[in-house]
Amino acid sequence: MSSFKLFKAQMSWREAVRVYRQPQVLGMLFLGFAAGLPFLLVFSTLSAWLTESGLTRSAIGFFSWIGITYSIKIFWAPVVDRVPLPLLDRWLGRRRSWMLLAQCGIIIGLLGMAGAHPEKSVEVIALFALLVAFSSATQDVALDAFRIESIDQEFQAAMAATYIGGYRLGLLVSGAGAFYLATFWGWPSAYMGMAACMLVGVVTVLIVREPDIRRETQRYMQEERVIRYLENSAHLSDVWRKSTAWFIGAVVCPFTDFFQRNGVLALFILLLIGVFRISDITMGVMAMPFYLDMGFTKIEIANISKVFGFFMTLGGAGIGGILVARFGIMRPLLLGAIMAAASNLLFAMLAGMGHNLPMLTLVISADNLSGGLATSAFIAYLSSLTNSAYTATQYALFSSLMTLLPKILAGFSGMVVDAQGYVFFFIYSTMTGIPAILLVLYLMRQGRGVKGEGQGVRDQN
Repeated sequence: MSSFKLFKAQMSWREAVRVYRQPQVLGMLFLGFAAGLPFLLVFSTLSAWLTESGLTRSAIGFFSWIGITYSIKIFWAPVVDRVPLPLLDRWLGRRRSWMLLAQCGIIIGLLGMAGAHPEKSVEVIALFALLVAFSSATQDVALDAFRIESIDQEFQAAMAATYIGGYRLGLLVSGAGAFYLATFWGWPSAYMGMAACMLVGVVTVLIVREPDIRRETQRYMQEERVIRYLENSAHLSDVWRKSTAWFIGAVVCPFTDFFQRNGVLALFILLLIGVFRISDITMGVMAMPFYLDMGFTKIEIANISKVFGFFMTLGGAGIGGILVARFGIMRPLLLGAIMAAASNLLFAMLAGMGHNLPMLTLVISADNLSGGLATSAFIAYLSSLTNSAYTATQYALFSSLMTLLPKILAGFSGMVVDAQGYVFFFIYSTMTGIPAILLVLYLMRQGRGVKGEGQGVRDQN
């Protein structure tokens, strides 16, 4: 039986709350901020800028495909996982050096966006937004590995909750903060301000401690597949053999390891990962245009959607962390999946009512509370699936799958709204959450939906 299972069986409500006192758990607040800040700046905040600049809803929807960068980070995750950066690795360590490099890329991209104008050079905006998204996705790879490696598995749900808290604080700054700046000084000044805010992440990376993980420089030499390859390829050049051996150990082994540990259930787990966030991501692309079309001002959106919504999400994440620590992962995961899908129906009601601030407050409260709970449970779920030998690569696989299909579908959101209207769109986005609910139920019935709650999904070495 895993240590995580034993921990959960013995934990009381008071102990479940006390996990938030861990120093590593508290430290994730600032790193979460650095991860969350760039996200809206290439999604809904950018959508608002583009909407005010006169772009069509269909064009804004296609712009969201920049976010697919987050979904294909698995292709360079093995590099982030295994390759040390010259000079920086010796100074900061593997995880922190990659985070610092990525943060510099985000700052450059945001400054580039601030210097362009959608009315004259939308292509330039797109290119710099792509740089921000690529750098942000790279930061996520290193940060996810840092988070999982920094503390024992029993605290991962609390780590996820404080990470979400910091992440949502970053969203608050890049959402409400950017809206306030744009209202008084214009969008270019807003993006320059966001670039300055990324310095919080830079300072944090310089302060925090690198995870105490023993790394063997030639770890791939221990892989059975690598050993067999080296034994059978003695006739090849050393450069080719070492390069291929590295590829097998860094890329092939993380995938085969996951399937070996989970068997047939691996396919259902991957399918769940792929569909879990379809409902909220599909809806999220059109949220900002929806608010504006309903007649809400930028200040009203900032006050309710960003500021008030932030605290509701923080509360949902905290509740999710406690529920996971107390009851395990699957039951809170099911609750989050149901709540996330059902909350979209409230948007359909708001679409029928028009400009109504009390209803907007209710909708935002339900959406953010359910989103925070679902996300903290889901992050803990993904973390429990990783093997410590391949943390960054395997988590990147999961998080890439988590957003790939949702972002592809989200690109057509504007077309659905233009063709059928907002009420139909929000009902449609609710229906897209049903497969995730059914898959969680199926995995729960198998008795080991998260094998980390039973035996050995996460290597404890």
